Amino acid sequence: MVVRSPGAMGEDRVMIGYWDPLPTARRVLDDRALIAADLFQGLWEQRNWRNVPGPFYAAETDIMALGRGEAPNNICYDGDRGDGTVSEFVHRQPVTEGETAALIGAAQVEHWRGYQWDGDDHWTVDGVREWWRERGRVREWAVRIAADWAADGHPEWGFAGGPEYAGLYQDAARGHRDFVAYLDGGLEAYLRGYLFWLDRRREPRPGEALPILGS
Repeated sequence: MVVRSPGAMGEDRVMIGYWDPLPTARRVLDDRALIAADLFQGLWEQRNWRNVPGPFYAAETDIMALGRGEAPNNICYDGDRGDGTVSEFVHRQPVTEGETAALIGAAQVEHWRGYQWDGDDHWTVDGVREWWRERGRVREWAVRIAADWAADGHPEWGFAGGPEYAGLYQDAARGHRDFVAYLDGGLEAYLRGYLFWLDRRREPRPGEALPILGS
């Protein structure tokens, strides 16, 4: 199974069953002289419920909304908690070396060090299937929040309004719409490959059957 779509940076996003991004992530950390324990400090118990299953996720993050500047293919914002703050979450796991490096860049600029890359240690086959069964909840949220942000007056932000934020609002809404499109087409294929990975701890070979995700 091969899935191709152009990335925001012009890079082809290619997935054959499942591609493990962690070896690439480790190389990126070495190249940037970063220590994983210093960069990834997010807690599984505090993860944002919108994170799609996979090795990377965001837990408690700061309110600077810098992540999409680094990794627009992979990160969205929430901002609907009613307290004037915004957090980040991983709406698409990286499936190329470029996306992996970009996601690490997003973790670098996140002041609270709220990202984590140990999702493989926590997700289970049953847990992924349960997330998928409840995907309607996150889709409904994403549709609603995209309309809010696109209106350039997101009411939950204490500083909402003003032309200086129009670009941020529009980009955030673009990410939410991208998330909806991914939920409708693309994520299922990724998660079936991820189920294979969780069950066998290796990437599927060409022609191998992938697990069924469920309805």
